[in-house]
Amino acid sequence: MSSGGSAIRGSRVGAGPMGESDRGFKAERVYRDYFCSNGHETNKQFSAHLEAEEIMAEIDCPNCGLPAGLDKNNPPVVAKHEPYKTHLAYVKERRTDVEAVELLDEAVAAVRDRRIKAAEAEAAKLNR
Repeated sequence: MSSGGSAIRGSRVGAGPMGESDRGFKAERVYRDYFCSNGHETNKQFSAHLEAEEIMAEIDCPNCGLPAGLDKNNPPVVAKHEPYKTHLAYVKERRTDVEAVELLDEAVAAVRDRRIKAAEAEAAKLNR
């Protein structure tokens, strides 16, 4: 009776020889520890061929998402998060108070003119 499995237990078709030396070349690596303000420690690996300037000084902590740096005693602090800005807040950033008053006066005058014309048209319609 055929079991349909491998002739040698624990192996599979295409499996190579056992042992790390036969699995290929392992590139040289540099290990860096990153620390966040919540006390999490993360170890990252980089290629040993990278220059020191190319290795990131800060990463996002995979545990909490805060910035993590290389100095355990002085982890990076979180930049102040600005709340969601409304359209009005963005408009106020672009305009001075004098410009805002001018624009408001123009808008009010335009609405006033439209209403006057609409009232005159309605009066003309009634007088016929």
